[in-house]
Order: sequence, then C-alpha cells, then structure tokens
Amino acid sequence: MFSTLKDYINIARIDHWFKNVFMLPGMALALALSDISMGEAVQPILIAIFSTCLVASANYVINEWLDAEFDRHHPLKKERPSAVGNIQAKYVYLEYALLVAAGLGLASMLSREFLVFSIILLIMGIIYNVEPMRTKDRVYLDVLSESVNNPLRFLLGWSALIGGILPPSSVLLAYWMGGAFLMAMKRFAEYRFIDDPEKAGQYCRSFQHYTEQSLLLSSFFYAISSAFFLGIFLIKYRIEFLLSFPLFALLFVWYTEIAMKPHSHSQTPEKLYREPVFLGYVVFLGIVVTALFFIDIPWLSNLVEPVQYN
Repeated sequence: MFSTLKDYINIARIDHWFKNVFMLPGMALALALSDISMGEAVQPILIAIFSTCLVASANYVINEWLDAEFDRHHPLKKERPSAVGNIQAKYVYLEYALLVAAGLGLASMLSREFLVFSIILLIMGIIYNVEPMRTKDRVYLDVLSESVNNPLRFLLGWSALIGGILPPSSVLLAYWMGGAFLMAMKRFAEYRFIDDPEKAGQYCRSFQHYTEQSLLLSSFFYAISSAFFLGIFLIKYRIEFLLSFPLFALLFVWYTEIAMKPHSHSQTPEKLYREPVFLGYVVFLGIVVTALFFIDIPWLSNLVEPVQYN
C-alpha cells in the first residue's frame, strides 16, 4: 500500500496528547509546596509538557506498529494506517528514534529527575508493547502496567519544577490505582463493544481470560484502592481536602456510567470531549480542590482527633 506523511503523523496520535493533563496536578502540588512563582514556572512547564508529548508519541508509534496484526480484528481499529498496511517499518523506527531524541533532548533541559522519569516512560512503552514481555497480552498485568504511566505523568509534572525530592507516595499510589480504574473501564467498554469473546481474544490476547464481570469487578477494586490512598493523602496533608472526597467518589461512579453506554467514549478517551457535562464536572472538581488549598476550616480536625467534653 502507498504511505503518506499523514499516515506517519496519525500513528503519533497527537490527539492523545491531552492525556498529559495528568501532569498538571503534579505541577500544581509542586507549586503549592514550594516557593516557585508562577512566572518562574511557565518556561519549565511548557518544556515539560512538550517533551512528554513527544515521548508519549514515540510510545504510540511503536504501539500502533506492533499492534497492526491484532487491530485487524477490531471493528474500528482495523482502519488504522498500520492495520491496512499503509506504513513501512524503516520509517516507523526512524519516526520513533526522532521522537525519542527530541523528547529526551527537551527533557535534558530540565531536572535530572525529569529526564529519568522520561526514560522510564519510554521503557514502560517497551514493556507494554514489545515481546517477550508485552504485558499488554497478560491478564490484569495489561491494566496495571499501562496505568503506571499515570503516576509517571504526575512525577514528570512535579519534577519539572522540583528536583531532589519526591511527592508523597500516597498520592502516587492513588494516581496509579485511579489510572488502573480508567484502563479497566476502557477494557470493559471495548469488550462489550466487540460483543464476541472469540473475536475480542483475537484483538487482545488478555481478553481470552477476561469476562465483562471480571473487568467490572477489577475496576471496583482499583477504584476502592485509589480512594483509600487518596484518603490518606487528603487527611495527612490538609484536612480541608476531605470535603472533596464525595466529589471524587462521584467522579468514579460517573465514569463507570459512561463506560457502560453503547459505543462508550471510554474506549477512546481522546473523544471524551463529547461528554461536555462530565468534563465540566472535572473542571469544577479541580477548582474545588484548588480552593481548598487556601480555605481553613479548623473544626474539621474533630473528624480525625479525639474530642474532649465534660
């Protein structure tokens, strides 16, 4: 088949760059816990976002190339450039190398930690996609290994502004389990959409061991685990954050409802813009959490400390 420049641009999945929004909470926490001014932060933030987008695109390029055989069994992904044979290996690997070089080149302009986390993000792409590891084909490990990219993005956002210190482990674990929830919901929606266990197993080998029930139950486990670690972070670092906890719970429930729709947009998170009310709620939640950084409510300490009375 004849390939075009557009085909190679498509496999870089620029429309997926929005996922790097998961860097923003890391940046926000770094700004809140440091004396860096917003003016000082603008340049490293822009470099960090663009660097991470390029590194993520490198992972998408190798993912699409190595998934071509499997994507031919998916009702929609069979139209991807690699699945229809529109691209050539030598140009794919050249594109991968150029994206890696550009992404790491920008990363080297920031902290040493940022560069290390960028390299780890690339390594996770190899672990997820490349034989003999290819965790994408392994039940449960597919979700857990892919969702590691969530805390990595948080760390990238954090280390773009702060070096020599790591954020609290509780927020990283909450981020990981939250990412696993999102990924399990994506798998659940894909499995329901294909609606044929045999064909689903041809598209993704891990589907040979999943059922709708097991995917849904595993997503509940990840959601509860994320909420547990999030609760630790909220209570330990600022008691006012407790007021946001019900809003986070609603976020998990609402996303589950989206995943259960026919032709759910959770299969393709880059199309979640078609759920404007949900995205509006996410923005609202972000505003609430930001406001709670600055609002003091002393009586909330009664929820975690003994109360004396006569």
